[in-house]
Amino acid sequence: MPRVHDLSLRQLEYIVAVADTLGFHKAAASCHVSQPTLSAQVQLLEGVLGVRLFERDRRRVLVTPAGSELVARARRVLLETEDLIAAATRSQTPFAGTLRVGVIPTLAPYLLPEVTPAITLRYPGLALVYREEKTADIVHALEEGTLDAGIAALEADLGGAAYAEVARDDFVVALPKNHPLAKRKQLTLSELEDERVLLLDEGHCFREQALSLCAKAHADVASFRATSLATLAQMVSSGAGVTLLPALAVPVENRRGQLEVRPFAKPVPRRTIVLMWRKSSPFGSAFTELAGVLERALRAK
Repeated sequence: MPRVHDLSLRQLEYIVAVADTLGFHKAAASCHVSQPTLSAQVQLLEGVLGVRLFERDRRRVLVTPAGSELVARARRVLLETEDLIAAATRSQTPFAGTLRVGVIPTLAPYLLPEVTPAITLRYPGLALVYREEKTADIVHALEEGTLDAGIAALEADLGGAAYAEVARDDFVVALPKNHPLAKRKQLTLSELEDERVLLLDEGHCFREQALSLCAKAHADVASFRATSLATLAQMVSSGAGVTLLPALAVPVENRRGQLEVRPFAKPVPRRTIVLMWRKSSPFGSAFTELAGVLERALRAK
């Protein structure tokens, strides 16, 4: 029966690399070792476990069903090991080094310029690396350990992530110039009935919220699907329809004053911006502190 000391973390890294690249040469290159060394270590691990992890011939490499489960477990072991090392190195200074943060596209252009200076001022030893990703991709990257934290909307599916609230972001209605609804100071959902509403493409959590609101309003959802809020704003300014925007995006997307923007009457639809992280992360309290920095930065703007 295999024992703990019969395995090594390097061997686990090798099998994960092979599973990711589906090639021994590519895996060896990514691990900075020779291909014979990697192959020998993979074979050794297969012998210790008594399980064949990969099917391989001259043309391709496939992960076996048993290998798929064991590779997934190896990923978790490596992730826990990284967290252990990070906890040790950051025990005195949690916000030193590099922090990898995923941010959803409907937040990144509007939130990051507002909060990054405050983060830099508060944590001068911290290097922030942002990745613009959809919520599902952020959740997956957190689970895989390729991101340390994420900024998203609480109303989306955050998986099993821990989180702290940062801000509430009200929704508003963006209208073309001279639209009849622009005569109103506030709008209700019912007033969008039969309006042609432009929305984002599939995969954006903001689309799902807006789509739900359109269903309640019996609005006509246009077949056009935008890849960004900027595109939505441009289409509305051209008279193609109306749309919903998060209030945080309005100063940027209506900076030329090309849109008529009207708030909703109460109850105001909104999203809740959160900072999220793995529940297993050793920096839960530090991330809660960071969320407070983000909250204060947005409140002060």
